Amino acid sequence: MHPQTPPLPWLDAGDDFPALERAWGRHSDAPGLLAAGADLECATLRRAYGSGIFPWFSDGQPILWWSPDPRMVLQVDNFRLHRSLRKTLQQFRDNPACEVRIDTAFAQVITHCAQSARRGAPGTWIVPSMVKAYTALFEAGNAHSVETWIDGKLVGGLYCVALGRAVFGESMFTQVPNASKIALAALVALCRENAITMIDCQQNTAHLASLGAAEMGRAEFAQHVRSVRECTNPVWVFPPLYWKHILSA
Repeated sequence: MHPQTPPLPWLDAGDDFPALERAWGRHSDAPGLLAAGADLECATLRRAYGSGIFPWFSDGQPILWWSPDPRMVLQVDNFRLHRSLRKTLQQFRDNPACEVRIDTAFAQVITHCAQSARRGAPGTWIVPSMVKAYTALFEAGNAHSVETWIDGKLVGGLYCVALGRAVFGESMFTQVPNASKIALAALVALCRENAITMIDCQQNTAHLASLGAAEMGRAEFAQHVRSVRECTNPVWVFPPLYWKHILSA
């Protein structure tokens, strides 16, 4: 362990989260790690996300809570619509066999995301306890799935957490080329329709950067979340006319 790494606070159920500034720094063994323990009840998850904190752990580990600095976010006005993706979206929009659905297959989406993660790594952070927790959060109205359907079959999608006008992307999957990107583009369009300005992406990846996501300081990110988390929840639907927010630009 690096000498600058502080002790990791252990939380019992109901305990307050530590101040974000206590998270391990970028030169530690686990940049952004804030605490361990507590539980995955809906109230705990809402408190965490509303403070700029999220859970992330693997099988055999306790619940681990994170708040990295900087934070990767997608400003929806900066969503990068490459020419090939624009063409794909236009074809998708114009094909009556293709549609975006919201919240009709959350269990399938999170299961596919967990399976995709397992194929890409020796383990997955979408462990059974996380599936159970986010399914409960979905039933409580604070998690949503954005789904890509072709010929009546679910072929891609994503799920996210939402508190007021704060949206936190979690994971996505695809079974045909571009299906997850279609779901993300639909989420961007839904956000633009509802004056939601950013989507949290948590960690920096080249794929997210290619779509327009960029890093933001943790303090600024947390302040944004606090400013919009109590806003009226948008209606989570996706009528095809929402594509105007993407394809008319």
